Amino acid sequence: MVEIQATRNTRILKMNGLIHYINDETGTEIFHGPASAFSDLYYEARKKENRIYTDEQLNNLPEIERTHPYYNEWQVRKQTAQKLTTYLMSFNKNLKILEVGCGNGWLSAKLAGIPGSIVVGCDINKPELQQAKRVFNNQYNLRFAYGDIRFMEFFEMQFDIIVFAASIQYFPTLDSIISSALKMLDKKGEIHLVDSHIYRTEAISNAKKRTTEYYCDLGLPEMADHYFHHNIADLSAFNHSYFSKGESRINKLLRKPSLFPWIRIKHF
Repeated sequence: MVEIQATRNTRILKMNGLIHYINDETGTEIFHGPASAFSDLYYEARKKENRIYTDEQLNNLPEIERTHPYYNEWQVRKQTAQKLTTYLMSFNKNLKILEVGCGNGWLSAKLAGIPGSIVVGCDINKPELQQAKRVFNNQYNLRFAYGDIRFMEFFEMQFDIIVFAASIQYFPTLDSIISSALKMLDKKGEIHLVDSHIYRTEAISNAKKRTTEYYCDLGLPEMADHYFHHNIADLSAFNHSYFSKGESRINKLLRKPSLFPWIRIKHF
């Protein structure tokens, strides 16, 4: 166990390769409690969906065998990773990058391949974070943090880029999570939302029904209470724009979001 940073009432410790946040007043990890209950439920859903990968598979993602049940999904993820990496490399500067909801860390590992980057992958899913640390241990510029950024105001590092890849739907409101992320974002930084559905008002009701049916069929009906269907209209509170995955940084921004949009948010 190594203490790597200290703030008032909080020690930030590196234990077993993960960054932990300890409250000195209680002696407990900051992020246990409600978030822990969700993380256990989420991990159970991942297992039932057969989304827990071997170390060898994880090391190769987003490449995966054509016979894998999620092969088509990984083709989408692969395109996202390629386009996002190309876009970020076009900045031609050293970037501090945070991935929120990094899961097993495959995308964080790809982003850490950007020359001069420092990448932190953050999640409350400890089993997959531990696997991420094990598999990607050789990447010196990549770290994994166990926690929820809504309670990480004391995490004093300011990031140039914050990425939510297929994770924004697990936060109850866009206002709360984006506001928290903006506190950790450099004044010229960018937040990127990718590979998540953002819905128009008229589509939300049916989407909620599909989600409820899906998790009932999976045998975890309570998981539907932790999957949120965000409204496109809620983005109006933020300085946001839409990218096409096929366009470069200098190309024209889309006027309307697609079903699976790439959204960029900046400070006003």
